[in-house]
Amino acid sequence: MPPLNKSLATAPVASAPLATAPVASAPLATAPVAPAPHATAPVTTAPVAPAPSGLPSADDVVAHTLLNCLLREVSGPEHQSAVTEGHLLLRLPRRGVLLRIALRRTSLLGAHRFTGPVLEQHGDRWAQIDWRRLAEYTQDELSLRTGVRNEEFLDQVASGHQAVTAALAARTGATASALSQGGDELATYVASEQSLLFGHRFHPTPKARTGDPGSWLSYAPEAGAVFPLRHLAVRAHLIAEERAEECATDPLDRLHPDVPDGYRLLPAHPWQYEMLREHPELRAAFDRGDILDLGPGDTPFAATASVRTLYDGETFLKFSLNVRITNCLRKNASYELSGAVAMTRLLEPALTDLAARFPGSAMLREPAYRSLALPGPDGTPDLTLLEGFGVIVREGLSRQLLPGTTPLLAAAVADEYPTGPGHVSRLLEGAGPRKVLDWWTAYLRLLVPPVLAAYFDHGLVLEPHLQNVIVCVDDDGMPAQVLFRDLEGTKLLPERHAATLATLPADVAGPMTYDAQRGWDRVVYCLLVNHVADMLAALADLHPQSEPALWAQVRATMRTYADRNGCPPRLAALLAGVPLPAKANLLTRWERKADREAGYVRLASPFAEDVLSEAAHDQDTWSAR
Repeated sequence: MPPLNKSLATAPVASAPLATAPVASAPLATAPVAPAPHATAPVTTAPVAPAPSGLPSADDVVAHTLLNCLLREVSGPEHQSAVTEGHLLLRLPRRGVLLRIALRRTSLLGAHRFTGPVLEQHGDRWAQIDWRRLAEYTQDELSLRTGVRNEEFLDQVASGHQAVTAALAARTGATASALSQGGDELATYVASEQSLLFGHRFHPTPKARTGDPGSWLSYAPEAGAVFPLRHLAVRAHLIAEERAEECATDPLDRLHPDVPDGYRLLPAHPWQYEMLREHPELRAAFDRGDILDLGPGDTPFAATASVRTLYDGETFLKFSLNVRITNCLRKNASYELSGAVAMTRLLEPALTDLAARFPGSAMLREPAYRSLALPGPDGTPDLTLLEGFGVIVREGLSRQLLPGTTPLLAAAVADEYPTGPGHVSRLLEGAGPRKVLDWWTAYLRLLVPPVLAAYFDHGLVLEPHLQNVIVCVDDDGMPAQVLFRDLEGTKLLPERHAATLATLPADVAGPMTYDAQRGWDRVVYCLLVNHVADMLAALADLHPQSEPALWAQVRATMRTYADRNGCPPRLAALLAGVPLPAKANLLTRWERKADREAGYVRLASPFAEDVLSEAAHDQDTWSAR
């Protein structure tokens, strides 16, 4: 893949779920609510309408996202929701509020598609409420439920609303148009990375961020940001770095080959540089000549979906940003810098095996990091600067990409709305049910088996959520390869890797592990609930009657893997229809927990006998069309 063009800058399924599993569309536990006299015309609860061709407003996006979270984590598990007459009814029992919203399509997993405004019952009528009121109701309900208040919550929801509003406005500008209409594979890939205007459907504040609002759009992927790095020359003895053995040539020095003798290049994210430039130790180093400001580089880098990871068509660079995005301050902790390179070394035998067994998949390695080891007053490296200027090198796509394929961010392919050129509705435009099912079968065969094999055969917990997977499609839009990325989320099962972990510093080894159960929950959540379910939903939007057959194909893919590999007990339970773990993003955010400490709610599995029976019938009729 060439460097970034500078012009860019201007389905059989299993047994019924356990009765104790929370069901998102369970009947309301209290007395049933009569249909409101002013209700809109009734529609059936079966899929009835395709996704709208236009994009929703920021008001609707924020409100629908909050409803998704409430349904999955609060009202659904407490049996305070129901689907009736083409609407979702959802009660906040402690706050004493009953809400209603129209459905354009229901979901077997409870991940329904909403349309229009949220309504609140007032006596015998329904009144529209806006996203602010819904956020206040959410805050009240969680305060009453937990006994504590989170005073940040409303501001974070408002920040997310502001970001979505700005992203929608930016998409009307020339930059977004130029990106989305790029003709080559790189432009299309970058456009997919930069098309996530709305973020995670099941996170209460997916686009919340701190930092100077005036600077945000200059570096935001949603605004099509492409910009040069800030180049610093640092005396060689003040550089902290590490490289894996397979990284034969330095991947950073190419960016500025004319660094003065005795210095090394340290590229910096320009936003981070502006936030740290007045740090007293940094200023003193500039005054002494230990650091030289070489100014902006010549190579433009595009912001990818994570905001802080940038790409020039050759190398991904994962920078620190002292900006809180969704949950976390997005900086590379010192143990994460060392951990990325250590994980690249440790995983090499396993990744080589997986690539040989599953040639349609590969992992992007992270073979190097570099940072600034400037001593503080106590003589040890200043941690703020070490972490603040840390950059992790991730190999680019060209080393792994199959010839003749176009890479697309999976999250962009699966988005609820067609926000970019890689959306599945564009890949499969005009496709009939048979081709959609063929596409899905090919996709699952690439995605699912290597993730399961990594866990069961190598004790590796991959994190294949939608933003960590790149799907590469051929000229017909069919999946040909999947690439996994971001070793920060990849973990080891300690019982399988005890000897190796013992050779690492404790502060590096500790964050690299999950116990077997937590690791399995993470795998199932990322693979099935986050990734497969959302991609399946986007396909079901094309042919609403297809959802049971699409889930049937998911189970068939897992069943095939199980039959060939001895069906480990955890996989047998999954095939039998045990509840699925869904990360509790709302409750985690409310309780201000680290992502590693996130809890899970349990969703009724779509691998149920009645679904299977329906799918077996539907697949014979539907897929033959």
